Amino acid sequence: MSENSTDATPSLLDLVRPLDAGAHVTACAFLGAVAAFALGDGGVLLWKGGESHRVEAHPDGSVLSAACDGERLVTGGDDGRVAVTGPDGSTRTFAQAAAFSWIDALALHREGGIAWSSGRTVTARDPKGKERTLSTPSSVRGLAFAPKGYRLAVAHVDGATLWFPNLDGAPERLEWKGAHLDVVWSPDGRFVVTSMQENSLHGWRLQPDKGHMRMSGYPGKSRSLSWTHDGKWLATSGADAVILWPFDSKEGPTGKQPRECGVRPAQVSRVACHPRAPVVAAGFQDGAVLLIRLSDASELLVRPAVKGSGITALAWDDRGATLAFGAADGAGGVLVLP
Repeated sequence: MSENSTDATPSLLDLVRPLDAGAHVTACAFLGAVAAFALGDGGVLLWKGGESHRVEAHPDGSVLSAACDGERLVTGGDDGRVAVTGPDGSTRTFAQAAAFSWIDALALHREGGIAWSSGRTVTARDPKGKERTLSTPSSVRGLAFAPKGYRLAVAHVDGATLWFPNLDGAPERLEWKGAHLDVVWSPDGRFVVTSMQENSLHGWRLQPDKGHMRMSGYPGKSRSLSWTHDGKWLATSGADAVILWPFDSKEGPTGKQPRECGVRPAQVSRVACHPRAPVVAAGFQDGAVLLIRLSDASELLVRPAVKGSGITALAWDDRGATLAFGAADGAGGVLVLP
């Protein structure tokens, strides 16, 4: 699809509230009705109803990682701090790693637990404050809690580790050669999928056979993964279209071709599936943002391409009524749907 044909589609430009975050947007999320933007200079910008307020989550560092559960935004920085920011602008240090350590990855458990990684060490703290640590074969790049139970997936070189922080048993290794980066569980807990340094994804079927699933062919690294609201598709970045892999059968995408939608002359950098409808938001390296309806691949333009303003963050609120996005140059916006 050409740039002209994309611009000719119906757009939502008039409904976008633009904002200037003032620094590279590392991540964005919603704390209820408050849009929160985690920034590369260590700050967090909170936005509601057109008004914004900045808090200093990492006054002596940059935000490297972030996770949100709708009530708290947890950020990790190159200052070794794990900080928690609330929708009222309150912020506190949750944990402090050793000197000269970075917080590379974060994950939140639905019942209040938090896990973070620094180098080869993963720390998990349950809601009662009990901490357990895990040493991994290499530096950790991705963490994710399972949708059910207190189990953590850890991505590292040559595979992933599945760990129950509340049990004494040995962690389970899922092996595959290469550097594994981000990690996600399927909503039903049957699959674990990682992005890889080698411009591909790799997955494991946890039931019944621990089978492997290779998803390759990307021209770039796929660093953004998002499940559709029904869990049947995994939307991914890393190509000049949103690539969606089918997970609606027990074999997952094995032997199947992915869907492609939202084709543009730029790579997709971020994806965020709508929490209640078959719609995916896509942000591109050239700064454009699209909404794509999966039933017929129709597109709505949210933001046109802006040179030097590639999309680095994208998130829906829990109702799917508001979309926030942020860019590498500090630009951002909030789309409030009618």
